[in-house]
Amino acid sequence: MDIIIKNSLDKSISYQDYRDLVKQLVENNSTTGNEKTEALIGYTKLNDRRMKRWDKTIKVTEEALNKIESFKEPVTWLVITESWCGDAAHIMPVINKVSELNDNITFKVVLRDENPELMDAFLTNGGKAIPKLIMLDNNTGDVLSTFGPRPSEATNYVNRFKAMHGKLTPEFKEDLQHWYNINKGQNIIDDLTDMLCELEPNVCQ
Repeated sequence: MDIIIKNSLDKSISYQDYRDLVKQLVENNSTTGNEKTEALIGYTKLNDRRMKRWDKTIKVTEEALNKIESFKEPVTWLVITESWCGDAAHIMPVINKVSELNDNITFKVVLRDENPELMDAFLTNGGKAIPKLIMLDNNTGDVLSTFGPRPSEATNYVNRFKAMHGKLTPEFKEDLQHWYNINKGQNIIDDLTDMLCELEPNVCQ
């Protein structure tokens, strides 16, 4: 596991480099990932616009800010993603916003299809769901926690629908996008701060 993580970290890029990559892909009418279908290229274009909007509009409450700024342990948030992923387009800018508020948090990005061993080590219910955040201790390299592929409220929403209907429909996926837009990243921020609080309980006191 240590070697897999180290190899992925060596290939990782910053969030800004990831955003630049996505913009370049849009200009070249392309996408990340092994498949380059018109549908996935279209999702990459849509997600570039989504991330651009969220990069400008994400707001962090004073309560969350205090928790984030109080975290003292040097960690790396290694996130597995692809440019075509709809959930990632809503989540990645929030992860970046939170990481920017504390110098102890380093945010790094890797692509799923270029890091199959890493993805296989962090499956969700047996699936290669993204985005997936892996929190690493900078001093020991240990995996401290994970987050994703969706925030807790969205996960519950998805699980309830799957239990009732067996699978996600196009209509549901559209409803999920509305949920992200209405929530404005606040559930993601809460989940990320809860993850920090589990490591340093005094952060939440």
